[in-house]
Amino acid sequence: MNHTREEKIEALGRVIDTLDRLRVECPWDRKQTNESLRPNTIEEVYELCDALINDDNQNIKKELGDVLLHVLFYAKIGEEKEAFDIAEVADALNKKLIFRHPHVFGTVEVDGDAHKVEQNWEQIKLKEKGGNKTVLAGVPTALPALIKADRIQEKAANVGFDWDDRAQVWGKVAEELSEVKEAIAIGAQEEVEAEMGDLLFSVVNAARLYGVNPENALERTNKKFISRFNYLEQKAKEQGRQLKDMTLAEMDKIWDEAKHLYH
Repeated sequence: MNHTREEKIEALGRVIDTLDRLRVECPWDRKQTNESLRPNTIEEVYELCDALINDDNQNIKKELGDVLLHVLFYAKIGEEKEAFDIAEVADALNKKLIFRHPHVFGTVEVDGDAHKVEQNWEQIKLKEKGGNKTVLAGVPTALPALIKADRIQEKAANVGFDWDDRAQVWGKVAEELSEVKEAIAIGAQEEVEAEMGDLLFSVVNAARLYGVNPENALERTNKKFISRFNYLEQKAKEQGRQLKDMTLAEMDKIWDEAKHLYH
């Protein structure tokens, strides 16, 4: 399982050689562009995320290969445009890693504190742009809203904009929940949406403060709900019934069974 450095380099070289040939000899590979590959890249990354959350090592390996193919493909296109190649991509990454880890490659002390590493990381990234880059500029605009909220709050916290005591966040969550209820009572739909967004943002912040990744947490709940709902649907079919014809009490009884099976 553990390959030598030379074996790893050779394996990557074989993939690069294969892609070079496909780019010339395969009609599909030959016609691909950055724009045409982008949707597939997004899909591949989501498939990798699915394998990761399921801790499915076989699929993690497979999906990592698919993502790696896209990295190499974009680098190949860059090479054809005489803009950059995979060597320049790797060199730029290596320089960035060294520059952003002065506690490993320099003289900065962090005393094993991962949070201090994160804080240093944000300060270093600001310096990379000569101090002209804003703290939140590094958050990609295309990120899904839940992940984006987490990254925004994480970056703000790394420059000191955070609660003194994490327990204080619950007061904010309660405040936002109260404002949602008030907006609902008034019946102003646009205001309900705005306040609901504030509530979700505060819950994401609470998750961060308590060491929970909100995206992973919500996805686990999604999967749990799907398993329980599928169980409910299957039990209804075994009874020769459809869910729409069952009472809520009847469905709740089966749901309670599902809760014991799928935690």
